[in-house]
Amino acid sequence: MIKLPKTPSFRLDGKKALVTGGSRGIGLGCSVALAEAGADVIIAARSQGQVEEAANAISEAGLKAEGIVLDVTQLDDVKALFAKYGPLNVVVNSAGIAKHSSPYETTIEDYDAVTSVNMRSAYFLAQEAALGMKTIGGGSIIQISSQMGHVGGQDRAVYCGTKHAIEGFNKGMAIDFAPDNIRLNSICPTFIRTPLTEPTFADPAKVEWIKDKIKLGRIGEVEDIMGAVLFLASDASALITGTSILVDGGWTAG
Repeated sequence: MIKLPKTPSFRLDGKKALVTGGSRGIGLGCSVALAEAGADVIIAARSQGQVEEAANAISEAGLKAEGIVLDVTQLDDVKALFAKYGPLNVVVNSAGIAKHSSPYETTIEDYDAVTSVNMRSAYFLAQEAALGMKTIGGGSIIQISSQMGHVGGQDRAVYCGTKHAIEGFNKGMAIDFAPDNIRLNSICPTFIRTPLTEPTFADPAKVEWIKDKIKLGRIGEVEDIMGAVLFLASDASALITGTSILVDGGWTAG
């Protein structure tokens, strides 16, 4: 008799998860996906109103969620969060900002703001997450990166630089943390329709340019990210670390 293999579980019952930037857009999608899979989700973001609204909506749907106010650039507050709630099984970092401009015109203030959130905070959030995961036999850390971590983009030099940095330190951390069964991966979306990107989609010329680059011919939706984050958070991806999932509709294919 053939012994059939068993599909690994996508469930996260009994797991604790943190989603930074988890109150809207892609982050909210991640929070919902993890909660629907059974995780007890902590939603962290800067706006108290948005955090409470997101957590309440998920709780009212019969799922487990709690909202806390957090500015990821305040590293002492990040440490305090993990001291209070950790260790955590899954950590998703969806906090990020963009200040696009020509590299001829980049200001020091904009450079520092973007690198502080997108790169410095991402690194030390992963460090804190891993310190806790090491004590419980492992876990999954997921950075919401960008297709711009694999290609360049006009007026996006600083943003691209931070996302390329995420791809690089994820690989390095993945090697160092692998003996403790801690996995680090990234999700690299194309242009996704969210409140933050609505100004871009309000410009018909930009929409046509985007659709021309996306081989599948449509704009990304938050739901397109939810399956990827659940996969990387669950045992279904147990042998995957140090890599990225490009949810880009074929943008980077050529």
